[in-house]
This record gives sequence, structure tokens and C-alpha cells, in this order.
Amino acid sequence: MSIKINTDLEYLIMRLNIPPSRVEEYQDKTIEEILDAESALGNQAAIKMAADMFTDVNMLIELFQLSDPENKLAILKAMTSTQLEKLIPMLETKEMVQGLNFFTQASLLDMLKDIPKEELLKVVFQMFSENQVVEYMPEEELDKLLTGTDMDKDKLLEALKYIPEMYLQQIIESITGEEVQGSSSDLVRQIAQFGDQDYKNAIMNLQPTQKRQLTFILTNQENKLYEKFDTSAYTHIINRERDKEETVKAMSVIKPEHLEKMLKELPQDLLSVVITQIDTEKFADALINKFPELLAKFVAG
Repeated sequence: MSIKINTDLEYLIMRLNIPPSRVEEYQDKTIEEILDAESALGNQAAIKMAADMFTDVNMLIELFQLSDPENKLAILKAMTSTQLEKLIPMLETKEMVQGLNFFTQASLLDMLKDIPKEELLKVVFQMFSENQVVEYMPEEELDKLLTGTDMDKDKLLEALKYIPEMYLQQIIESITGEEVQGSSSDLVRQIAQFGDQDYKNAIMNLQPTQKRQLTFILTNQENKLYEKFDTSAYTHIINRERDKEETVKAMSVIKPEHLEKMLKELPQDLLSVVITQIDTEKFADALINKFPELLAKFVAG
């Protein structure tokens, strides 16, 4: 297989102190051919370089002009998918996030469904305030939270005292069918005395605006309650309210291990492009220590 990248002939000439009389004959030669020819002529610099290029990061960078993304890409395209994946952890977080731009919004949302809920919430709160999250949350999600078996009933009843009396009267009357009067504390005590199903029905009979107020009071007291909402509810809100650019930007808060997994979903050619952002010294070191056989192929040309 013929492998070509833009090696620096000028660097070789200078490093090996090749006289002008021999430069012309090396114009179309590979690195290996030039080193072999110079070594055969007793050029000690060529003999040393033949060994050092497989151990000296700076020499490799100069020789292959690895600061040039095109040269990096040429090498990356010769790698297998397994080899490419070994390089992903060497990217900085901002570089991995940049790679997410190759995905569609739909793909990004699907991947957000696969990360832990606490990671998803970090992304959500990069894009929305707590008020907005509660405002945009579907009513059925509010109902599930407020009437769930793991909701602290005492805390909910205490929060109900901040709901205007007229709405408390309405939900009591929706269950009893009778008019009711009293202070907020009196009305909440009546609600507390309902049987389990009547209690749940009363809470679900609250006006949507009051459900949101009640939810916001409770989530403000205990942020972990946001984890009770379904993942699909969050991704639906993101899809409806934010575009791909905003979604990608917010995903910068995700732990690198999850970003790495996402990038593995890219086709190999696009993953290669993303990895061209890798720090040049890290890349050269990886070629020397992780992929010496591949490096040897490029030296051979």
C-alpha cells in the first residue's frame, strides 16, 4: 500500500546535512529510501535519525509536519476504527464537543437519553432555568411527580399552604361535591384527611398553573425531584425549544467518558476529521508508542 503525506524534505536536508549535489535525486524518494541511501554513504546523522524518529516526538512532528491537519488526517485515514477510538480520550472536552456538530439534532437527543439522568439534567439546566423547566414540563409529568408513592406527603401538604385558598376550595369541592370555607391551613388539613385515591384526585384536579407553582416550591426545596421526570419529557422540551447549535453548546458540561462514547457513533471518516484537533505532541507520542507499525508504513512511503 502506498501511503503519502507531506514530509518536509527541507528538514531532512538540513538535519542530515545533505549536499546540494544529492538533493535532486531525493526529490521523489520516501523517507526510508533517503535514510537508507545516506546511511549507505556513511552519513552518521542518517543512521541516528533512522532510530530516533521512532522515539523522538519533536523530530517526528518536524519530519511529518504534524501541525498540519491535512497530514494528521492522512495518517488517521489509514487507521482502523479501533485505533481511532484509542485516540478519542486524548481530545480536550471542547474538541469532543465540537465533534458533536456532525450529528443531527435527533441523534443528539437519542444519545442524551442514554446518559445518566444527572448528566442529562446538567445539560438541561445549561439551557433552561428551573422556572422554565417546570413551565415547559407536560402536565402528566407533574401529576406523576405530585401523586407518586415516593413523594413526601407532609412536604407537599406544607407547600399547598402557599396555593391561594380559592384553588384549595375548588379541589376539595371536586371530591366532596360540597362548598367549603376556611383558611389555607384548615383547607390543607381537610385534604390531608382524604383517603389515598381521593387525595391523589384532589391534587390532580388543581389548575395547571397551580400545579406548576406547587411543583416549583417542591423542586426548589429538593432539586433531586427533577430526576423523577421522564428523560423523554426533557428531550421533548429541548427539541421543541432549542436548536442543534444550542444543544451542542450545552453538552459541554457532560463528563468526558460519555462524550467519548458518543463520538464512537460517528462514521470513521468523520471521526478522523474530529481527531485532527488532537494536540500535536500527544498525536506524535501515540504514533511512536501505540502505533509503531503504522508509523513504519508512513516512513516506508
